[in-house]
Amino acid sequence: MTLAASTGIVTGAASGLGRATAWLLASHGARLVLVDLNREKLEALKAELPGDHVAAQADVCNPMEVSAAIDQGMSAFGELRFVVNCAGIPSAAKTVSRGVAHDLELWNRVIAINLTGSFNVLRLAAEKMIENQPDGHGQRGVIVNTSSIAAFDGLKGQAAYSASKAAIVGMTLPIARDLAEHGIRCMTVAPGVFETELTANVPTKGMEAMEKSFLFPKRTGLPDEFAQMVQSILTNPYVNGTCYRLDGGARFAP
Repeated sequence: MTLAASTGIVTGAASGLGRATAWLLASHGARLVLVDLNREKLEALKAELPGDHVAAQADVCNPMEVSAAIDQGMSAFGELRFVVNCAGIPSAAKTVSRGVAHDLELWNRVIAINLTGSFNVLRLAAEKMIENQPDGHGQRGVIVNTSSIAAFDGLKGQAAYSASKAAIVGMTLPIARDLAEHGIRCMTVAPGVFETELTANVPTKGMEAMEKSFLFPKRTGLPDEFAQMVQSILTNPYVNGTCYRLDGGARFAP
């Protein structure tokens, strides 16, 4: 896929990995539908980015709001070629803590936003992508989801978060198989510990525990490095149906 003049959705675009991805893709000429709940930050990002873009405030779990965001993009740019799902929330709660069971409402919220929200966006986007004319490689679209190394090496208190991210890994290949006949690829990136607003709120002891697992480089990942991986997936037509760990070789110990 050539990014110049290609139109795509980036969810969670107002901050962190989504924001970095939006910047890199826009700098290569992509036209973006920027999706997030924070309208103020979305509008500010839209004003800063090079090129023409649409800022669409939407809850990724809400089919009507996501459909409206997609329609805005289709109206502005005529087609949709890719989706990058970055919207998500963290979670920290043990299965039983001080004799009290894990809050089920928290569990449902994490699963809803991280997993169901990602699927909601990609299913509605794929519905539009199948109408595209195939490019020189025969492809009509690309989907990139965001998992986490917690899908494989979940820490204490990450049951809900790890479950949501593991499910994203698990649905990657079936979705790629579902959409292969339409020339649509589906990939997932599982980042390690990255320098975002989320990690800034992790307690010092928690960060110290995670830092012990770092191999090389011995640092947190940079959002631009995540964005570079997304760019590579979008532009390389031979990657499909798999999950890439992006973690500097880190493996969390129990």
